[in-house]
Formats: sequence, structure tokens, C-alpha cells
Amino acid sequence: MTAIGKIWERVAWERAVVPLVILVAWEAVSRSGLLPAALLPPPTVVLHAWGDWVFGFDETAQANSGRWFADALSSAMRVAAGYAIAAASGILLGIAIGWWRWVERTVEPTIQMLRPVPPVSWIPVAIIWFGIANKPAIFLVFLGAFFPILMNTIHGVKTADRNLIRAAAMMGATEQQLLRHVVFPAALPSIFAGLRIGIGAAWMLTVTAEMVAVKSGLGYVLWDSYYFLRYDLVLAAMASIGLLGYATDGLIKLLMSVALHWQHGSTLQSREG
Repeated sequence: MTAIGKIWERVAWERAVVPLVILVAWEAVSRSGLLPAALLPPPTVVLHAWGDWVFGFDETAQANSGRWFADALSSAMRVAAGYAIAAASGILLGIAIGWWRWVERTVEPTIQMLRPVPPVSWIPVAIIWFGIANKPAIFLVFLGAFFPILMNTIHGVKTADRNLIRAAAMMGATEQQLLRHVVFPAALPSIFAGLRIGIGAAWMLTVTAEMVAVKSGLGYVLWDSYYFLRYDLVLAAMASIGLLGYATDGLIKLLMSVALHWQHGSTLQSREG
């Protein structure tokens, strides 16, 4: 086996060891009888129900049999729509607040009053405004992702190296050039931190919205299964949300590694030093 293969094998094992320990402990507790099996189905039962939900091989999941891809796509589309709006507006407004003092004085007090309000408390308002459909879910996803992205962008702009900004200004850079070529690249690490926090909040909020305002998606299946005491499907839905959230966070990390390629060299040098 090559050196690269050994490294990948070690990384895969390191990432798998904690989930494996949790699954083994869960199986042991469920089979021990400490809790009724109906309340804490073992992983093998959950995986069987999850498999039928995905592939529809024996209708264990009943009405949900073979519908996982449709449910996951419904949730993913809501996350994508709300998250895209939050990312675009949060980054643009964050740059404006971080760069221009008059924008900070005008806008930030309102932002700071709205930020502590839990997004779930907007559910009644969202239903009144948008009805029972995709729009309230997209609105709640936007609220959940917007503030982490906004606050991290503001932090990134405000902590940009002032020496670089002054040097670029002395060389004749315009304000637009400063923002585009100096401030924005300097703020990217903080922006990506906000994007990663925001995607987790986006998944949490779309599931919450689907429980009360939408009749499709992973959150709806989770809540509907709870009413029918199908805790195996409840746990399968929770695992599905976790895996999709992990996958989307991985995509953002991949984009971050491409956009911040200039950081890798300095990181390696600092570790070698």
C-alpha cells in the first residue's frame, strides 16, 4: 500500500471510530432491556426501516416506503433557497456595516434587536405571511442562517489588516478596489466560518418548519412518525438530517480550501516552524 493510501486509511478509521462506538453501545443498551425496544429501537432495526424508506423493499416504512429521495430533495431545496438568500444578503450587508460607519450606526441597532429573537418564534408570523407551503420554511431557513453569516462577515471586515489597507490606499487604490482586492479576501476566513455555522442552522430550521408548516420533507416524516409511534423512522430521519448536514458542510469546506488556497502554505510553514 502506498503512503497516500495508508494516510487515507488512517483518516477513515479516525473518523469512523466514534460513530462505531456509539452504534455498538446503542445496540447493547437497546438489546439489554434497560429500555423498552419500542422507545429505543436498536440500530439494526433503525437501519432496516431506513433502508425501506430509501429503497422500498418490504414496506416496513409503510406510506413512506421508497420516498426518502423525494423527502430529502424537498428539504434540500428549502435549505438551498433560504441559505442562498441568507448568504448573499448577510455577506453584502456585513461588508457594508463593517466598512462604512454610517451604515453601522444606521442598521446595526436594528440588527442587534432582531438577532436575539429565536427563529422558531417567527413560525406563527411566517405562516400568517406565507401560508402552509415552501415559503415559510425558506423564510425560517433564511433567518437561521442570516445572522451567523452577517456577524462573522462584520468581524472579518473589521479585523482586516489595516496596514494592508493603508498600503493599498497609498498605491492609489480606489475604495472599490480596496473592498474587492484587500478587505474581502482578508475577511474570507471569517465569512466561511459564518457560512459553516449558517448551514447547520439552516438544516435545523428547515426541519422545524417542516414539522408545522409543510407537508413534505424529512422534518415532516420525523413528526408524522412520532405521532404514529414509529421511533425507528424518527431516528432514521434524525440520522438523515445529520448526514445531509455533514455533506453540505463538507462542500463548504471544499469551497473554502479552494478559495483560501493561499492559507495552506502559511499554515504548513507555521507548523514546520
